[in-house]
Amino acid sequence: MESVAIIGAGQTKYGDFPGLGVKELFAEAYLEMLQSVDRGLEQQRIGAAYIGSLSAGSGFQLGQLAPLLMGHVGLPHVNAARIENACASGGYALYSAACAVASGKFDLVLAAGVEKMRDVSSSKGRYWLGVSGDTEYERLAGSTFAGIYALMAARYMHEYGLKREHLSMVAVKNHRHAVSNPKAQFRKEITIEQALKGVPVAHPFNVWDCSPTTDGAAVVLLCNAKIAKEFTDKPVYLKGFGAASDYLAIHDRDSMTRLLATRKAADEAYKQAGVGPKDIDFAEVHDCFTIAEILAYGDLGFAEEGRAQYLLEEGFTQLDGKLPVNASGGLKAKGHPIGATGCGMACEVFKQLRDEAKEPSRQIKNARYALSHNVGGSGGTAAVFIYQRGDA
Repeated sequence: MESVAIIGAGQTKYGDFPGLGVKELFAEAYLEMLQSVDRGLEQQRIGAAYIGSLSAGSGFQLGQLAPLLMGHVGLPHVNAARIENACASGGYALYSAACAVASGKFDLVLAAGVEKMRDVSSSKGRYWLGVSGDTEYERLAGSTFAGIYALMAARYMHEYGLKREHLSMVAVKNHRHAVSNPKAQFRKEITIEQALKGVPVAHPFNVWDCSPTTDGAAVVLLCNAKIAKEFTDKPVYLKGFGAASDYLAIHDRDSMTRLLATRKAADEAYKQAGVGPKDIDFAEVHDCFTIAEILAYGDLGFAEEGRAQYLLEEGFTQLDGKLPVNASGGLKAKGHPIGATGCGMACEVFKQLRDEAKEPSRQIKNARYALSHNVGGSGGTAAVFIYQRGDA
């Protein structure tokens, strides 16, 4: 395989933007990506584009979304395809782009994601809480997205002694991290007391355990590592990437306290990169619900089975800890525009490994390796990426 590098990345702010459509959001992220390519880019050299999106907004015509967006930025003839894999749509767009470059088929490939979630009325808001599961046996039986993860949390509590306070520690940490991220949807700290007393959603979750509905877009430019120095002296190398699937319905799985898709994807990524969990300096993980981040600690090899919660107690995953997790604020506070999330994680890693997280309190110092982790639904799919600093 050819080696893969990231030479540009950009994303919008995340939040509620009623005056912007998917084309405008995509164009804003695309322009920021172009501006991040240090020596400029002849845009016609882009050979393909993979764009993640679950629905692109209420009532939006999904057919031919990718060529629509590429045409909007002046590249109507680029080989473009939409990728849909629930919350992992952006991660699978990035994975598809990485495979396209690694195969040698293309020298430059765009990975992107976009979502308009805030234009769904409150009466239809349940749509976002019901998709991405087994429709017959979960959604139509009355479960929601929050409900499925709540079952996982309750089972983890039963098996490993997880406390309600541990869930709130995730929310408090990620909100604190988001304060200094100018792209984040919620830039406000919360206390542990607030996080414990939120409006109930699905036991044991309250509103502070759930990621928000969000508008946003993210764009990442990948290239053959052999030509990366044509564009920048500070490329970020994509050293390993893995993706895997599992049973969609949780009642078909052997365990409710681990995501096998994450474990298989992580094993593939670690093996390709030639590193292990102890080599990772920071990570962006999929925290659609607070329990999801705790599960990720174990699934990615950062903690022993059933002991992930103790990383929170020890401050291990805070910005000033040994392994900062979700310095961006994560899905919980940065926001979760479903199709954009996986690529948005790559944008965060790109800035951090180039020492461009300009807010001094947010920049992770002396990092060499980073990881991002994007999950589809309740674990039906997962994609994991290992990045290396270019000037290391």
